[in-house]
Amino acid sequence: MSYLLIYPDSYNKRAKKFLRKHPEIHKQYQKSLELLELDPYHTSLRLHNLTGRLKHLSSVSINMSYRITLEFEIRNKEIILINIGDHNQVY
Repeated sequence: MSYLLIYPDSYNKRAKKFLRKHPEIHKQYQKSLELLELDPYHTSLRLHNLTGRLKHLSSVSINMSYRITLEFEIRNKEIILINIGDHNQVY
Protein backbone atom coordinates (compact mmCIF):
# COMPACT_ATOMS: atom_id res chain seq x y z
CA MET A 1 0.00 0.00 0.00
CA SER A 2 1.28 3.45 -0.93
CA TYR A 3 1.83 6.42 1.32
CA LEU A 4 0.39 9.85 0.60
CA LEU A 5 3.01 12.55 0.04
CA ILE A 6 1.87 15.98 1.15
CA TYR A 7 3.60 18.99 -0.41
CA PRO A 8 2.98 22.16 1.66
CA ASP A 9 3.50 25.46 -0.17
CA SER A 10 6.58 26.19 1.94
CA TYR A 11 8.17 22.91 0.80
CA ASN A 12 7.26 23.50 -2.84
CA LYS A 13 8.99 26.90 -2.77
CA ARG A 14 12.14 25.41 -1.23
CA ALA A 15 12.14 22.47 -3.65
CA LYS A 16 11.68 24.71 -6.70
CA LYS A 17 14.58 26.92 -5.62
CA PHE A 18 16.72 23.89 -4.75
CA LEU A 19 16.10 22.17 -8.10
CA ARG A 20 16.86 25.36 -10.04
CA LYS A 21 20.18 25.49 -8.23
CA HIS A 22 20.89 21.74 -8.65
CA PRO A 23 19.29 20.56 -11.92
CA GLU A 24 21.74 17.65 -12.13
CA ILE A 25 19.95 15.76 -9.32
CA HIS A 26 16.41 16.15 -10.64
CA LYS A 27 16.21 12.44 -11.62
CA GLN A 28 17.53 11.30 -8.24
CA TYR A 29 15.05 13.60 -6.51
CA GLN A 30 12.13 12.16 -8.50
CA LYS A 31 13.27 8.60 -7.81
CA SER A 32 13.52 9.36 -4.08
CA LEU A 33 9.97 10.72 -4.02
CA GLU A 34 8.65 7.69 -5.89
CA LEU A 35 10.39 5.32 -3.48
CA LEU A 36 9.18 7.33 -0.50
CA GLU A 37 5.61 7.04 -1.72
CA LEU A 38 5.89 3.29 -2.29
CA ASP A 39 8.08 2.26 0.62
CA PRO A 40 9.63 4.86 2.94
CA TYR A 41 11.64 2.06 4.57
CA HIS A 42 13.49 1.22 1.34
CA THR A 43 17.17 0.93 2.25
CA SER A 44 18.39 3.38 -0.41
CA LEU A 45 16.39 6.19 1.25
CA ARG A 46 18.20 5.70 4.57
CA LEU A 47 15.15 6.87 6.56
CA HIS A 48 16.10 7.90 10.07
CA ASN A 49 14.68 9.94 12.95
CA LEU A 50 16.34 13.22 13.77
CA THR A 51 17.38 14.39 17.22
CA GLY A 52 17.67 17.67 19.08
CA ARG A 53 15.50 20.55 17.93
CA LEU A 54 14.32 18.48 14.94
CA LYS A 55 13.39 15.40 16.99
CA HIS A 56 9.81 15.39 15.66
CA LEU A 57 11.12 15.01 12.07
CA SER A 58 12.73 12.28 10.00
CA SER A 59 15.09 12.46 7.06
CA VAL A 60 15.65 10.56 3.83
CA SER A 61 18.58 10.79 1.45
CA ILE A 62 18.38 11.88 -2.16
CA ASN A 63 22.06 11.03 -2.52
CA MET A 64 25.14 11.25 -0.30
CA SER A 65 24.99 15.06 -0.24
CA TYR A 66 21.31 16.01 -0.24
CA ARG A 67 18.41 15.22 2.10
CA ILE A 68 14.70 15.72 2.49
CA THR A 69 13.33 16.27 5.98
CA LEU A 70 9.79 15.16 6.63
CA GLU A 71 7.07 14.47 9.13
CA PHE A 72 6.21 10.82 8.98
CA GLU A 73 2.92 9.53 10.33
CA ILE A 74 2.60 5.79 10.06
CA ARG A 75 -0.99 5.55 11.31
CA ASN A 76 -2.36 7.79 8.57
CA LYS A 77 0.05 6.66 5.86
CA GLU A 78 0.89 10.35 5.33
CA ILE A 79 4.29 11.85 4.71
CA ILE A 80 4.51 15.63 4.97
CA LEU A 81 7.56 17.03 3.20
CA ILE A 82 9.24 19.82 5.17
CA ASN A 83 12.60 20.80 3.70
CA ILE A 84 15.17 19.89 1.07
CA GLY A 85 18.88 20.67 0.84
CA ASP A 86 22.33 19.60 1.87
CA HIS A 87 23.16 18.43 5.37
CA ASN A 88 23.81 21.95 6.71
CA GLN A 89 20.67 23.43 5.14
CA VAL A 90 18.16 20.92 6.47
CA TYR A 91 19.70 20.20 9.87
